[in-house]
Amino acid sequence: MPDAFTVLWTHETCRALRKAGRVGERPPVAFSGVHSSLPAWSGARAGDEVHALHVKQREVFVVSQMRVLDMERRDCCGTAPATWEDPAYPGHADWSMLGADGCGAQAVHVEATPVRFDVPVAGELLSTLTWRNRRGQTRGLKHVVDGRLESAVSLHGFYRLTPEAADSLTEVVRAHARRLSGR
Repeated sequence: MPDAFTVLWTHETCRALRKAGRVGERPPVAFSGVHSSLPAWSGARAGDEVHALHVKQREVFVVSQMRVLDMERRDCCGTAPATWEDPAYPGHADWSMLGADGCGAQAVHVEATPVRFDVPVAGELLSTLTWRNRRGQTRGLKHVVDGRLESAVSLHGFYRLTPEAADSLTEVVRAHARRLSGR
């Protein structure tokens, strides 16, 4: 059974997505890294789901839901850099704000929902979301007060969701898609 994860997309990343006109488009790639400037998608495998989250004014949004296809460099990535000055993934320049130029960046090819900033996670759901580590220990989201996230520190990184929490976030995305389609 595939796993599900969350990754936090920062204000800087989301601002760059808006500025580049990527809202409504499906990212074909995201990037993992070895440096703290990028989340390391460690543990993710082909078939896993990743919920890209964003926090704005203490509210959490699902920006995109992605299914990992692979973590290989493909022809679509462009020519590998010959020097440190060359772009790491010239074939994905349109999506470079997702971390293409990060230290040790690795392309993660994904099948994704369109980038949106209007898919909120209800405050009641925030207090029930849980993540589990490799040893099976679970934790909830810290700093939730009256359905609002006071600090996003416990979302920074790449974390494995419990199956129940993954189902809940997937339902948030599906419910929003149904509202948009009028069903």
